[in-house]
Amino acid sequence: MAVLTGQVVAAFSRRFIVATAAGELPCQVKGRHLRAVCGDRVEVRRDGNAGVIEAVLPRASLLYRSDAFKSKAIAANVTQLAVVVAARPSFSMELVQRCILAAEDQGIASLLVLNKADLPETPVARARLDLLTRIGYPLVILSALSDATPLKPALHGHTTLLIGQSGMGKSTLINTLFPGAEAVTAEYSEALDSGRHTTTHTRLHRLDAVSTVIDSPGLQEFALQHLDAGALAHGFVEFRPFLGQCRFRDCKHETEPGCRLQEAAAAGAIDPARLQLFQTLRRLQQNAAQRL
Repeated sequence: MAVLTGQVVAAFSRRFIVATAAGELPCQVKGRHLRAVCGDRVEVRRDGNAGVIEAVLPRASLLYRSDAFKSKAIAANVTQLAVVVAARPSFSMELVQRCILAAEDQGIASLLVLNKADLPETPVARARLDLLTRIGYPLVILSALSDATPLKPALHGHTTLLIGQSGMGKSTLINTLFPGAEAVTAEYSEALDSGRHTTTHTRLHRLDAVSTVIDSPGLQEFALQHLDAGALAHGFVEFRPFLGQCRFRDCKHETEPGCRLQEAAAAGAIDPARLQLFQTLRRLQQNAAQRL
């Protein structure tokens, strides 16, 4: 039985599809402890029309979310995160920022995608995103139902993970970019102001020779328990010039005298809302750690 090298292009819990030079193979992993995710480069031992993943090759990045009790890997070898939002249903700015913080920890670029541009509430949604566009995160505005062309230049040369809350139109965007994908879409609930999960697994789609897109299930939460206080602060890109300059080495950036982040927020160099988010997330981490 020959050993092949390939890439995981779909992940369903413990079952996978691996693209190899000989074609796509349905695979399982060898043993309980081997963990593979969509985007992984793997070694597969072929057995007839199926295969067994025997090794996961070194990763350039691994994006995952974690609470105090467990972590969930989402995708590997991603070079760009595209957070998809829309004016309806309403989106959580905190969740968007949590996703970006996880990406920053892995050295992954982030991109904001404002979908459903034809909605009358879109200008208000666009204004909410100013918090992030002001500090350099690029924004693409489009209506995936009719045209995904505005997004394509930003996808070129990247392995991009599409992420976002349910109902934002990720599946519609995938169907427009990849007409053969046939991703299931669903109307969102007006009464609940939320979408329904339609994507149940992660799937990699090839856009061209140098560009791929990974679709992921809709999120309603994104915990960051795997980031310690230092990594969390470093994830806020606009904080970086001030880190390590506080009067006290163990500064918590709360009310301590000589805190450079507080001074920067007071002077308008960083947005007070971003400092407040950092303080909230840090307290959540501490509370979770104390419960263990």
